[in-house]
Amino acid sequence: MSKKITAIICDDEPLALKGMKMRLEVFDDVEIVRECRNGREAIAAIKELKPDLAFLDIQMPGLDGFAVVKSLVGSYMPLIVFVTAYDQYALEAFQSHATDYLLKPVEEDRLEQTIAKIRETMRQHSAIEQNARIVKLLETMANPPEILLSAVLDQDQPEAPKGQYEPQIHIKDRGYITRVEVKDIDYIDAAGDYMCIHTGEKTHILRATMKTLEKKLDPAIFQRVHRSAIVNLNRVKELHPHSNGEYFLVLDGGQEIKVSRSYKDVIGRFIS
Repeated sequence: MSKKITAIICDDEPLALKGMKMRLEVFDDVEIVRECRNGREAIAAIKELKPDLAFLDIQMPGLDGFAVVKSLVGSYMPLIVFVTAYDQYALEAFQSHATDYLLKPVEEDRLEQTIAKIRETMRQHSAIEQNARIVKLLETMANPPEILLSAVLDQDQPEAPKGQYEPQIHIKDRGYITRVEVKDIDYIDAAGDYMCIHTGEKTHILRATMKTLEKKLDPAIFQRVHRSAIVNLNRVKELHPHSNGEYFLVLDGGQEIKVSRSYKDVIGRFIS
């Protein structure tokens, strides 16, 4: 990935801090921006540097790893990986919204799994945040561009009769009607109560549910591959296997769309 994953590491044991630093240095896309020896230093570093990721030792004098997370509630929160010598902390770690947790001594293979998980999480969050920014921009603009960004209240459009699907989706907003050719749609993903319809370099915003939109599209061409994503199968260029039996579809425009386990039957269309 092109963007570096900025990270801080926090541990009150100097040897553990050094060991984690050495293990992380093998990952070219991970950049350690601060080493912290206690919870207060970690909080200060997170607020100052806003790293993508924080490795926090759970057991530290003063503010432990959990206390660090609790202090950040309501402010900037990086992805959290807890590090501990005691696996009984696992449940509480995930209740504190940890992305992952590692047992000491940290094994290289296990750390590699964690970094892969971080990469995937960041990729997903990037798409979600991008869509959220589009929606926010749309809602605050007095006169949104007619073609590039269009929000609608589309609930009144009739569903296509069984076996017949509309060649266009009509997007209405403040007196404008934008016609989006269904054949031009690359993929669709969700941003809250809005659907982001991607056609080439353009994104059209539609207020509707994923289920309602799915019924308007020909399932021979458009397949739901995730609870928040529909893909035009004609745009799929490559299929990449991922960990835990999951896959990513790579579209001809370079976008990567995750296929969740619930929709893994879609993979059968490409493997025969």
